[in-house]
Amino acid sequence: MQKVLVENNSDGTTLVTINRPERRNAICAETALLLQKAFVEFERSPAQKAAVLTGAGNEAFSGGADTGNFPELWRCIPTVGFETTKPIISAVGGWCVGGALVLSMMCDLTVAAENAKFSYPEARMGFTGGMIAGLAARIPHKIAMEMMLLCRIVEVQRAWNIGLVNEVVPVGQQVEVALKMAREMAEFSPLVLKTLKRFVTEGVLPHGPSEQSGRAQRQLHEVKESEDAIEAAAAVKEKRRAVYKGR
Repeated sequence: MQKVLVENNSDGTTLVTINRPERRNAICAETALLLQKAFVEFERSPAQKAAVLTGAGNEAFSGGADTGNFPELWRCIPTVGFETTKPIISAVGGWCVGGALVLSMMCDLTVAAENAKFSYPEARMGFTGGMIAGLAARIPHKIAMEMMLLCRIVEVQRAWNIGLVNEVVPVGQQVEVALKMAREMAEFSPLVLKTLKRFVTEGVLPHGPSEQSGRAQRQLHEVKESEDAIEAAAAVKEKRRAVYKGR
């Protein structure tokens, strides 16, 4: 079974689905890499204008990091593990836990089903990647701290009241409503959407230590995995001067 499904639609929308329903769509190491790859390709595509991210089924958007096969979660986080100037909407049904909450909060918009529940239980479990700190810049500070420090579950109606989600819809309709939003934006000016998103991401929202670390890791990995890095290694082995191409 493919862990991540990608559907590129002719209307300019892309649907990315975490496809591990038997594991509550938990994000394992491979899943994080596949999500990163899917969104890199989405960003590069001139035909695709807006994306929706969801989890298979209605029981869980995602249960967060797969503790049996722990991922480099930063890889699949929008604006951290990949450059993103296009709108991304999370469509949340059921549980949205831990790293999945980080993933959803870093999307631009969120549509939630009536059974959606948001939780960050890492203080109870004894680990954190720290990127959840950005939640305090996106919803009221005290509620963000309640979720982080007390591990309180936020039901969907409260999530809507505090601005964590944009729309609440009947269970099973979250993806279609999110795709409708994506289709609307696909008809708008890409340059305006790109500019506004960049202004918000780079100039309005603060970047916490974990976000900065994730971005630095991504940039270093891009150098390490580049054609120039391969050329450098080959040049040393062949005892010649490297010919770099800047990619």
